Amino acid sequence: MDCSSTKLAYKQTGYFSSLIVDYLDASPALSSLYEHRPDLEGCANALKNRQQFDTERKALVEHLTEQYKNINTSSLVSNNISSLSDVNTFTVCTAHQPALFTGTLYFIYKILHAVKLARHLESEFPGKKFVPVYWMGSEDADLDELGKFYLGTEKIVWDTKQTGAVGRMNTKGIDKLINRIEGELVVQPFGKELIELLRSAYTAGTDIQTATFTLLNQLFQEYGLVVLIPDSRILKSKMIKVFEDDLFHQTASRLVSETIEKFPKQYKVQAHPREINLFYLKESVRGRIEKVGERFIVHDTDLSFSTDEIKAELNQFPERFSPNVILRGLFQETILPNIAFIGGGGETAYWLELKSLFHHFKTPFPVLVLRNSFLLTEKKWKEKIERMGFQLQDFFQSEQSLLNELVGRNKNGQLKLEKEKESASQLYELMKTKAGSIDPTLTRHVEALQARALKPLVELEKKMLRAEKRKYETEHRQIHTIKSALFPLNGLQERIDNFMPYYAKYGKSFIEMIYKESLLLDQEFIVTVID
Repeated sequence: MDCSSTKLAYKQTGYFSSLIVDYLDASPALSSLYEHRPDLEGCANALKNRQQFDTERKALVEHLTEQYKNINTSSLVSNNISSLSDVNTFTVCTAHQPALFTGTLYFIYKILHAVKLARHLESEFPGKKFVPVYWMGSEDADLDELGKFYLGTEKIVWDTKQTGAVGRMNTKGIDKLINRIEGELVVQPFGKELIELLRSAYTAGTDIQTATFTLLNQLFQEYGLVVLIPDSRILKSKMIKVFEDDLFHQTASRLVSETIEKFPKQYKVQAHPREINLFYLKESVRGRIEKVGERFIVHDTDLSFSTDEIKAELNQFPERFSPNVILRGLFQETILPNIAFIGGGGETAYWLELKSLFHHFKTPFPVLVLRNSFLLTEKKWKEKIERMGFQLQDFFQSEQSLLNELVGRNKNGQLKLEKEKESASQLYELMKTKAGSIDPTLTRHVEALQARALKPLVELEKKMLRAEKRKYETEHRQIHTIKSALFPLNGLQERIDNFMPYYAKYGKSFIEMIYKESLLLDQEFIVTVID
């Protein structure tokens, strides 16, 4: 599978927030919100900090050993799990919810970025081992988001009435979705292999988190990826003190709120804390815990606890308590000997609210690395774009901007009335000077005349452009076709497309290609042409 890649600054794409662009550019406005820069020096400093923290390695390895006991995996994965008990082993982590069939392409990009960065750090820090980890957000209850995927622009939805944590839902009914997509994918060279992977993962009578675990193990075991499902009694028992603090003292809410108050006003706040940042998790319930009077209630249920009762519940059943976005990162960094966290723009934005929380609980804050982003295109689209006189990166613009540029270029400036507007402006400037010398109050009158005179010229220019664009219907359709192929539903491809059509066409060489083209700490957008 041959390909070639070019890189763009994230700012050039127009698809990333000013906060992310400024973070990558090391803006002083954000420097107080993170611990380390996303570079090799930052990783070295994070490693130094992590070595001084007593990570719960025994519990981590015990949990992973139990999680993997009924699954066949590679020796590389097994060795990585065993090595986590060694004080010289660290992790590079990414996290995501168990989206159905992995959801969107960036799920794959995140994981391969973690794998490649882990291998790179191992070469940069001799004597240290780095394990890539995917932390599964299986306790998320947003089925509307996680229970769908796209094939092309068609949204396919899992029809289930289950409630609670998506990871705990059984996979009943997913076989119908596999049957639905089989006809479309099995005609491709690796379509049959893909369908067999999906069936083996999702139709064995398991739950979503186990199915996702099985699928990811099949796709990434040769890369040494360790999949961690943190919905676990042994792991959450290490968070009891933090969870107690959140229930009874609300320190997290106070600290994050203070950070938000100082947050630079030009940026949007990504996540707001609640007074209590825990959910109660049991069977088909994942409800927000709230304190009402002297009772702790579980939102939208009849469950209620006194202070003594909820403290006893936490100590006896820590697995029934689920952190929200404010505490999830702290849970992750308490459990893992982690150096770097790889996340998308939204994740990076909310992590920038959390540093004071980590300091309070004396937990190392990781290097925040923006995950790799790709635009994948076949060679035929690149050739069509170049025949129109554009480059691939030009297509990050809107259709209208591209058409305007094409029309303006072909008319060689004939559609612009700049000289005419300039001549008119000069004439009125002369009149303003002459009238002002007679009576200064006439100056404003002339300025009003100037504005009224220039307005029709501007309108005429627009009409000339519109009239000329009507002659370019073929080119307009071509621009629309290319934009729709590369930016489905007017968004970034990686936020809509699923990996399955690519895997069905290219097999595991697609995974290998993304790994090969993935960047490390470069933090640039990748445009890849597949031959």
